[in-house]
Amino acid sequence: MPPLRKFLAFSALALPAALGGCFGNDDRPVEVLAIGEPSSTFVGGAQLPLAAQQLRAATTEGLVAFDEQGRVVPALADRWIVTDDGMSYIFRLRDGTWSDGTPINAESTRAALMQAIRAQSGQPLGADLGLIEEVRAMAGRVIEIRLSQQMPDMLQLLAQPELGVINAGRGAGPMKARRDNDKERQLTGVLLRAIPPEDRGLPQQENWSKLVRPLRLSAAPGARAIELFNAGQADLVLGGGFVDFPRLDVAGVGRGSIRLDPVAGLFGLAVVQADGFLAKPENREAIAMAIDREALIAAFNIGGWTATTRVINPGLEGDNGTIAERWLGRSMDERHAQAAARVMQWKAVGHSPVTLRIALPSGPGADLLFARLTTDLKAIGLGLQRVGMGADADLRLVDRMARYDRPAWFFNQLSCANARALCSVAADTLVAEAQAEPGLIKRADLYAQAEAQLTMANAYIPFGMPIRWSLVSSTSGFAPNRWGVHPLMPLAFIPK
Repeated sequence: MPPLRKFLAFSALALPAALGGCFGNDDRPVEVLAIGEPSSTFVGGAQLPLAAQQLRAATTEGLVAFDEQGRVVPALADRWIVTDDGMSYIFRLRDGTWSDGTPINAESTRAALMQAIRAQSGQPLGADLGLIEEVRAMAGRVIEIRLSQQMPDMLQLLAQPELGVINAGRGAGPMKARRDNDKERQLTGVLLRAIPPEDRGLPQQENWSKLVRPLRLSAAPGARAIELFNAGQADLVLGGGFVDFPRLDVAGVGRGSIRLDPVAGLFGLAVVQADGFLAKPENREAIAMAIDREALIAAFNIGGWTATTRVINPGLEGDNGTIAERWLGRSMDERHAQAAARVMQWKAVGHSPVTLRIALPSGPGADLLFARLTTDLKAIGLGLQRVGMGADADLRLVDRMARYDRPAWFFNQLSCANARALCSVAADTLVAEAQAEPGLIKRADLYAQAEAQLTMANAYIPFGMPIRWSLVSSTSGFAPNRWGVHPLMPLAFIPK
């Protein structure tokens, strides 16, 4: 099997209610594996692991949802309008029922949506939702969401699994699930089946049972998921990242089975302990300067993976282009020499040699990353000690996909309220001004100033865009997309 050289491609909160019912059908389900801990399908809380996100999105709809292309589509709301000033989103709810048979109406949906929004308080997604000023129940089945400022990506946020709404302890589909023990593969997951339209208060669809098929969703560590896929015991593997990417080559996974999502987001190091050598921003810059990002890309052999020295991914809407890549025109030798001089200056005043603790996950991709970083930091006179993600550390890996591709998402992730690491109060102040600024040009300028403050702080050291991949057999209903979202409902439809 040829190696993957320069490969180009570009809910748990309602679980007790969702897991119920008897399908009574012997047709083989589509086997879907989400990479993660085996128990992660059933995890609850404000921040859900992938398997739990997939389950919640399948069994607990929000006002809108994602299709397989990552586009926003109707869910509880069958249509909507945005007012001309962009400050109000008005949704018309579908004529249907909740799982207990009561009608879906504005009052019950508003209460459920407010509960879902409140659950994100103190989380990065809660900061993104902070522009929601009011949710109003209007006549009958109409809901209005009023904003304090324009938010062109509001529909994108409302489609997130965490914004699925629960009424009387239950979601409204579009699928139902029950626990399922797969003894052959030694997996515990859920068996899901699409709910007939008439059972959701929608018009009956002829021959529904012949149009859909069941799915089985389970979670497995990366190595096990790849093994099962290669053995033909999984149709789809979701949630692959940089940690497990090298396993694909070793396992001989065919190129045609691999799908890469061209996602935006954060992939780099957060400075956790800003003391000792790391207390000075110029020393933190020495670390950022020393990293050879092109060599890192070469180590993973992923063509099309974008490296960047910027805090904000370049080219996003709302980026006015005034912030450039760092250290342009300087070779790696020159950068290493300048960074080494700062380390020598630190040692010259009597400080001991520096060994930094870096928190990384386990897996061959993290092994590659640690080897590259060790080489780069050794070149400037720094040592590196690897620790687990939950251990005390000086630097900690950040690897997150963007929920929407605008600067605001990045600032919310790295803010002093959410970063749980070194941050910039000056940047937060500028971001707050930007979010209150009605003028697009002035707002973009404030965001650029905020990025400049974060860059000078060197609190976050970027590598590039996150890596996200899936393994796909001939199963239809899947498509790579820029959000890395792959809902289960489209997989339930039998290909024509």
